Amino acid sequence: MTLFHHSNHLYTVHAIAMCNMAELAGGMMADVSIPVNSHWIPVGMTVEYLKKAKIDLTARAQGENIDWNTEGDKLLPVEVKDTEGNVVFKAEITMNVRIT
Repeated sequence: MTLFHHSNHLYTVHAIAMCNMAELAGGMMADVSIPVNSHWIPVGMTVEYLKKAKIDLTARAQGENIDWNTEGDKLLPVEVKDTEGNVVFKAEITMNVRIT
């Protein structure tokens, strides 16, 4: 997924736009990873702004090492990279998983 022309007064991508991007990537990861009889909700997010971000960013949620088959809080890391492959933003999203 990419963000295009979501700039702020510093002519960089707005910080909260990257938070939204991370939550979207994390939510998609949770949706395809949890069992059919489960649901999830984000309950927290910690972020790091590592470098000024320009346009065309890519977010990747890294949930392959998470046990999605159990209930409870899951810490889901997300990285946002620029077109040169530099990590400009990191997030750790706490996803609460419930099995119904």
